[in-house]
Amino acid sequence: MPDSNNPLLDFSSLPRFEGIKPEHIEVGLDQVLAQNRAQIEKVASSGQTATWESFIQPLEDTDEKLDRFWSPVSHLHAVMDSDAMRKAYEACLPKLSDYSTEVSQDKRLFDGYQAVANSDEFTELSQAQKKIIENALRDFRLSGVDLEPEAKQRFKEISQELTQLTNKFEQNILDATNAWSMHVTDEKKLVGLPESALAVARQTAEQEELPGWKFTLHAPSFIPFMTYADNVQARREFYEAYTTRASDQGPHAWQWDNSDLMLQILRLRKEEAALIGFENYAEYSMATKMARDAAQAEEFLLELIPKSKPAAEKEIAELRTFAKEKFSVENLESWDLAYYSEKLRQQRYDFTQEDVRPYFPVDKVLRGMFEVVGRLFGISVQAADNVQQWHKDVQFFDIKDESSALRGQFYVDLYARPHKRGGAWMADCISRKRISDGKVQTPVAFLTCNFTPPVGDKPALLTHDEVTTLFHEFGHGLHHMLTRIDYVSVAGISGVAWDAVELPSQFLENWCWEREALDIISGHVDTGEPLPDELLTKMRAAKNFQAAMQMVRQLEFSIFDLRLHSGFDADDDMSIQQLLDSVRDEVAVVKPPAFNRFQHSFSHIFAGGYAAGYYSYKWAEVLSADAFSKFEEDGIFNADTGRSFLGNILEKGGSQEPMELFVAFRGREPTVDALLRHSGLAAA
Repeated sequence: MPDSNNPLLDFSSLPRFEGIKPEHIEVGLDQVLAQNRAQIEKVASSGQTATWESFIQPLEDTDEKLDRFWSPVSHLHAVMDSDAMRKAYEACLPKLSDYSTEVSQDKRLFDGYQAVANSDEFTELSQAQKKIIENALRDFRLSGVDLEPEAKQRFKEISQELTQLTNKFEQNILDATNAWSMHVTDEKKLVGLPESALAVARQTAEQEELPGWKFTLHAPSFIPFMTYADNVQARREFYEAYTTRASDQGPHAWQWDNSDLMLQILRLRKEEAALIGFENYAEYSMATKMARDAAQAEEFLLELIPKSKPAAEKEIAELRTFAKEKFSVENLESWDLAYYSEKLRQQRYDFTQEDVRPYFPVDKVLRGMFEVVGRLFGISVQAADNVQQWHKDVQFFDIKDESSALRGQFYVDLYARPHKRGGAWMADCISRKRISDGKVQTPVAFLTCNFTPPVGDKPALLTHDEVTTLFHEFGHGLHHMLTRIDYVSVAGISGVAWDAVELPSQFLENWCWEREALDIISGHVDTGEPLPDELLTKMRAAKNFQAAMQMVRQLEFSIFDLRLHSGFDADDDMSIQQLLDSVRDEVAVVKPPAFNRFQHSFSHIFAGGYAAGYYSYKWAEVLSADAFSKFEEDGIFNADTGRSFLGNILEKGGSQEPMELFVAFRGREPTVDALLRHSGLAAA
């Protein structure tokens, strides 16, 4: 029976968000961990011969129980942060780390999995069950199950320290982001900004009973300001505040400085990898990825440099010439790049992101996106009522298949606000599994974005970039929700190699550029007319504007990440900044100012799970571009091709190796050709 006093312990349905309080968190976690430990002890010491039903399934259930408990906690911490919530969350991190290490280093559990793997029963298990056992044996070894007691204890200490340090890294960024703002009362300072950006800034100021306009470092405020504001000094001020967040530079220097945290994290990761027998953390990280090793991942990146850097050098030269000839700018600074790039884009293509906003009212985009995936995968998406929410803007939807069976459900939280982590992401709330009575547990997802909110009684209008972001996150969501795998560890996104998990998300973005799809997802806010051909032609022409500069920037981040976790020594004379500078010397065509501290807010690799894995964005782009090229050949709404992607990729989750699934869909291994063509770099 659920504890009626603690909504977090009620797993009978969706989370009871309206009743969750910070005081429920730690006491609830203690209860779940105590129950899990008792169950593990019972299974591990039962003395009977291990089988799937007697041994592995009960352990799967304990993992899922903890996931069900922690998922809404983690989500609320990200989208409704408060001092009380943060304190409760932080109090739980050491307990979770201890428990995770304790389970993953339990030799009795490892032996049980090994016994099932060696038994006659193994040959009769499903592909998914076999994959769970193979993954578990690998993960036990990667967690130090074979270590001597002293080394095991050290591994446990490292895991706990890393959990706390990475959380602190993320919090410093959030605090630094929230601490800075620009309050403007003189409208002359805001010349050039579109009305949409001014309206949001005006609304932000009004909410705090301030006159004029208030701008922040959150994306819906920062990006338009850097792109459109004529005031160069204000742009510089904005740029410096943004690029020095959580560092030893800028307006809040040292206040939330991540400098020491980065070094501590790197030292601990290196020690952790060494304990398991790896030369460095990059090799340790690769043990669970699609790439063979760090050398293969870096080689993949290095091969893209000559395919993109010459074009990027040409693009930046064109921009400098344009700024000099048209605006008499002798030295193009980093805070000028977005501004003059937009001026050049407008001159060359007569098009801005603001031009398309009226054609993408948020409700039309959502309905259209649901219709697009309905055509592709034979599903329907419908709004559902009577669901508890954490904020008034949250929406909830059901996904049903062609036989009206419920396949998934998801929450959508679209708009930026204070105390909400920046960026966009999908997270799992509940995973699919077959329950003991034979019924299937419906998978549930969180889709979170940080779009410009509606102003007054007008609907939110999205830029085309925001539309593609929404499609991207929904691609992740479909991967989680449309799975047909009945075991939590390899259902949906679980168990999928990190460098393959971006395939469905990047893949779905392609429909945002297709006429047939845009007729469905666009509709002018006043007239309902779809995006005009003239505007689409301009968008497509501008699609690969500075694509090579974007490519080398991604290569810079990815190579920096790999080298940081392979050859870099945190105790050496070379600093993180010097390593980043050396990568920029090799790859970049734009060198930022000396005060720029990009790495101090590079949360993907220091707090977000992408350590020695940032390359996976580019790796998965190859997969997604090649997968979409099949639709280019067959028709973008070809039902057979759509169902093939559904059956071979989305439904299979992590039950097979990603290359096997890709080949089953595409008929061959991926090539880089489609990515280069889509990026306008094929000729290069």
